[in-house]
Amino acid sequence: MKLPDFEAWAVFAKVAETGSFVAASQDLGLSQATVSKVIGRLEKKLDATLFHRTSRRVALSESGLAALDGATRLLASAEALETEASALAARPRGTVRMTAPMSFGIAHLGAMLPEFFALYPEVTVDLTLADHFIDIVEDGFDLALRISDLEDSSLMARRLAPVRILLVGAPSYFDKRGRPTHPKDLTDHVGLVYTNGRAKGMWRFQHAAEGQYSVTVPGPLRVNNADILRPALIGGAGIAMQPDFLVWDDIQAGRLEVAIPGWAPPPLSLYLVTPPGTLRPTRVQALMAFLVGKIAKANWTQGGT
Repeated sequence: MKLPDFEAWAVFAKVAETGSFVAASQDLGLSQATVSKVIGRLEKKLDATLFHRTSRRVALSESGLAALDGATRLLASAEALETEASALAARPRGTVRMTAPMSFGIAHLGAMLPEFFALYPEVTVDLTLADHFIDIVEDGFDLALRISDLEDSSLMARRLAPVRILLVGAPSYFDKRGRPTHPKDLTDHVGLVYTNGRAKGMWRFQHAAEGQYSVTVPGPLRVNNADILRPALIGGAGIAMQPDFLVWDDIQAGRLEVAIPGWAPPPLSLYLVTPPGTLRPTRVQALMAFLVGKIAKANWTQGGT
């Protein structure tokens, strides 16, 4: 089945409306030659003259008058359809596939997202929390939060906040075991070790004046998720290297304290990462803007401990 020449009928309706090939070409953003060619194509297809043309005016023929009402309705319907489709495209709706680190997601995304859903009730978020590397292009994710130094430059990335890794323990622990003043003192302490980082249990420190120092701290617990360390830390069972976004509240409340001031691992950053390219659905843009705004105001991003 051969489709009707919708473009030609739309051009015909515009010429009839304006009474001029020149005016129609300006309204449609086409050249006058193109408008004339399209009308000629339609007249050839119909084997009928649609306009009587003189050097001074353009007038509808009998065949043109007969076709005018249908063509005008066709043009109006198409314009209304485009307007409706544009409005739908501009309104955030549909599913956003997102991935984020396990600990950050549990600590912060769970509290943030209900506000997002209240703002955008037609958007759903398919959230995967994982500490292992996920290829967001291959696995079809719209965006990711990543805590790293971001080696993959092929992705589009926006740095949202620094992430400091802090050596922390309960005041009761330090009262009992003593407060270390140098990383070398940690061999006499009890480590609660997160194993999913690059160091795999080796704690690496740097100091502005004294350089770098690495140490392996003995202890009873090695685990691949940092959240599980919190009860043991607060209970005084040992010390651990924890990201500031997990322990900031506990430090402010005095449940934990930061050890060895001046010595710390190199800071990481929290990035918002998307696949290559600049065209993103409005639902993805909406979630990105929301996360940027919320994380910028988070208490742990404001500096200090």
